[in-house]
Amino acid sequence: MMESALTARDRVGMQDFVLLENHTSEVAFIENLRKRFKENLIYTYIGSVLVSMNPYKDLEIYTKQHMDRYRGVNFYEVSPHIYAVADNAYRSMRTERRDQCILISGESGAGKTEASKKVLQYYAITCPASEHVQTVKDRLLQSNPVLEAFGNAKTLRNDNSSRFGKYMDIQFDFKGAPVGGHIINYLLEKSRVVHQSHGERNFHIFYQLIEGGEDDLLRRLGLEKNAQQYQYLVKGNCPKVSSINDRNDWKIVRKALSVIGFTDDEVEELLNIIASVLHLGNVQYGGEDSGSAYITTETQIKYLARLLGVDGTVLKEALTHKKIIAKGEELMSPLNQEQAASARDALSKAIYGRTFTWLVNKINGSLAFKVWTRSNASVIGLLDIYGFEVFQNNSFEQFCINYCNEKLQQLFIELTLKSEQEEYEAEGITWEPVQYFNNKIICDLVEEKFKGIISILDEECLRPGDASDITFLEKLENTVGGHAHFLTHKLADGKTRKIMGREEFRLIHYAGEVNYNVNGFLDKNNDLLFRNLKSIYLSIWLLAKLMEILMSKEPSYVRCIKPNDAKQAGRFDEVLIRHQVKYLGLMENLRVRRAGFAYRRRYETFLQRYKSLCPDTWPNWDGRLVDGVSTLVKHLGYKPEEYKLGRLYSKIQCTRTTKLQSSWKGYSQKTKYRKMRQSAIKIQAWWRGILACREAKRRREAANTIRRFIKGFIYRHQPRCPENEYFLDYVRYSFLMKLHRSLPKTVLDKSWPTPPPALVVASEQLRKLCMQNMVWKYCKNINLEWKHQLEQKMVASEIFKDKKDNYPQSVPKLFVGSRLNGEDINPKVQQTLGNEKMKYAVPVTKYDRKGYKARNRQLLLMANSAIIVEEAKLKQRIDYSSLKGISVSSLSDGMFVLHVACEDNKQKGDVVLQSEHVIEALTKVAICAEKMNSININQGSIKFNVAQGKEGIIDFTSGSELLIAKAKNGHLSVTAPRLNSR
Repeated sequence: MMESALTARDRVGMQDFVLLENHTSEVAFIENLRKRFKENLIYTYIGSVLVSMNPYKDLEIYTKQHMDRYRGVNFYEVSPHIYAVADNAYRSMRTERRDQCILISGESGAGKTEASKKVLQYYAITCPASEHVQTVKDRLLQSNPVLEAFGNAKTLRNDNSSRFGKYMDIQFDFKGAPVGGHIINYLLEKSRVVHQSHGERNFHIFYQLIEGGEDDLLRRLGLEKNAQQYQYLVKGNCPKVSSINDRNDWKIVRKALSVIGFTDDEVEELLNIIASVLHLGNVQYGGEDSGSAYITTETQIKYLARLLGVDGTVLKEALTHKKIIAKGEELMSPLNQEQAASARDALSKAIYGRTFTWLVNKINGSLAFKVWTRSNASVIGLLDIYGFEVFQNNSFEQFCINYCNEKLQQLFIELTLKSEQEEYEAEGITWEPVQYFNNKIICDLVEEKFKGIISILDEECLRPGDASDITFLEKLENTVGGHAHFLTHKLADGKTRKIMGREEFRLIHYAGEVNYNVNGFLDKNNDLLFRNLKSIYLSIWLLAKLMEILMSKEPSYVRCIKPNDAKQAGRFDEVLIRHQVKYLGLMENLRVRRAGFAYRRRYETFLQRYKSLCPDTWPNWDGRLVDGVSTLVKHLGYKPEEYKLGRLYSKIQCTRTTKLQSSWKGYSQKTKYRKMRQSAIKIQAWWRGILACREAKRRREAANTIRRFIKGFIYRHQPRCPENEYFLDYVRYSFLMKLHRSLPKTVLDKSWPTPPPALVVASEQLRKLCMQNMVWKYCKNINLEWKHQLEQKMVASEIFKDKKDNYPQSVPKLFVGSRLNGEDINPKVQQTLGNEKMKYAVPVTKYDRKGYKARNRQLLLMANSAIIVEEAKLKQRIDYSSLKGISVSSLSDGMFVLHVACEDNKQKGDVVLQSEHVIEALTKVAICAEKMNSININQGSIKFNVAQGKEGIIDFTSGSELLIAKAKNGHLSVTAPRLNSR
């Protein structure tokens, strides 16, 4: 059975409505939908028709693993899925060489757009690919976000509602790889550009540009990051939607435009036009006493002139005047405020509509495959159209949309119900007709020549006199007033009049009743752009060309159902679903499927496929085709009531179809297994022979190598000759490989492997090059900061190494730029120094020259002098030119003396200082003052000038700890701690 391989969850309810026991009951039908929907089984079949329920949440059923599960598998062998429909259409296209189409229909919000995207994704991932094919796949997929951005919008029923119809042809080459595509768009809802109902938004692209556009881009376009600033974006009072991330979608659209092949100039031009529509919406008018309108927002005109590349004066005139041709002369007539606003809105709609058409043509150009022709490729079409729409206020746009849906429903009836029953009659097979509603009567009401609604509207637009929307309504009442599917306020009974406006007419569509307000019908029909759209696309292309395209292909159907109006996951609104089941004609489709035969094939096709199942028909049948089919089905054990033989076709009941498919599959699998087994044996034998040859060759080469090596070893001390060249080359190779593995890692590593005699000279050259390279790398890796650090350390080494006890402890410590930060130096001092650059600062202890009293000070090294600071005062400035020398002991104390020339009256004598960072501080002083040779390291004592020729002495001795005090002899006594090493 078809469900034998399914999981327990898959078998909730019936995966095919045809298998319902009570198949005539609408209650049983809806209950089966409910059971499966509750288990997140959103797909169910009616024969080959897929019924899809929108889950309003993400389901983990669209992964690569799921695609592989449905790839190349019989339609009924796995649970229902959109991938099964896509794969079945693809395999039918490949095997039967007939173009396919997938018709996706349903209400707005039922999931049609998502279904078409899943089909595209399936083909993009599972079909064969090459470099060119991958490019086409990428462009096919990336066309979706671009078209959604420019053609989709948030409505009351759907946050991502398609506001245009789309038919896409996917073109496949003879290998089954997608090589191109073509998109036809129609019925773009241009009125949304200038007006949105409360709770709805304009097209996504406007909000994506405002929210996601880069600051430089928005500045160039004259836009602000606030949708509330633009009149065309505030009509619905819904600039933000929780389920939509405009900023992220903007990035996706920009990337998609690049993948599709838009140049930077084309993207810039496209965004200029989008921005110009927003600026047009902000154009405001004032009125003169004469009634003529004038523009009050000059800034918008400047932006528009620049973005559209037009003259501002001409643009202003076009927005406030209309051109009238009288007796061959052109006259400019001023518009009043209302007329000017209408002209502005008409221009906005026209600009956006033509931009959308240009966008689709550009995408088609990127998808076009120049080598593709009908003779070597096939097509799968995807139709995604507006769902049937019923709003609180329905106007001319909804009339066109619902009429298009009416025609598609008629097509569905023609291809599934009417043609099904007519085929049985043509085949001469007994058949009990199934009653269904044929909506041709409604299509005729709208499109019939001379007396249909469209003809009456055209006639009212063209007739002389004072025609209006109301006169159009009156003419409808007089012409089609008696039609069973037409009603107006005047023709209605008292109860209906209470809920129906005087300016409305009602059409009873196949999907239900819809009231249309006639206000604006004549204006929109007279609008040249809208009139062309209606007359060319709707009447000619949509209703003729589209039908011709669809009728020429083998159809597959996806019927989408919306489970509730609140867009809530898990909510099942039975009343709403029953309404959709009714107008989608699902019950009629089910009854036709159950009443007829699920499997039918022409005799020649049937025999060609299944003749191998019967000895009498295999390998060839020489008699009449009908007799061959009869022999075959009798051999398979079919009862007379389980099949019928018509004039051209054999038909088999649904309950026996699976047995036939299983028999054929079993036979074909067995045949395939035998062929594969024979092929495997041949391949194995061939491969074993190759392996044996390789092994013999490997052994011969190994033996020859050993012989050459031994012979070379014997002749190794001889000059190079054919007998030893292999051995010598091997020895050299071995040395070089050993050298490669054991190269010195640092410049201090002098190790080097002993070379063979023939490589002594070359080895020495390699050693030198290696050392030079390591030195070069070492120098290269030393950055400027580290170089400066090393230079200072070199100065310190020259001055103090082996001369001062605490020098070794300073070596591993890095010298810093300063020992004081900005907060440690008083602001008044910084203000006094002004722009003078400070090179180093360190806290010190100063000892008075007389009493040797210790005082905390700061030593600042400037560009030309050293400064001693006490809190906020500059106590002493010592110019480097007057610095005679620096004295320091050889012990580990931090004492040092700056010897200053006394010729300057400002200098009072030498300066006695102590620092914890004496090595660093004196190195900095020596570098700044350029006194590297003026630092004296003394043993025992240091003499210094106090003032006016008086002399002071500092005595240094070793001890256990640092002690600094005035001795009894008047000298400054310094006891320095002993260190373990010098």
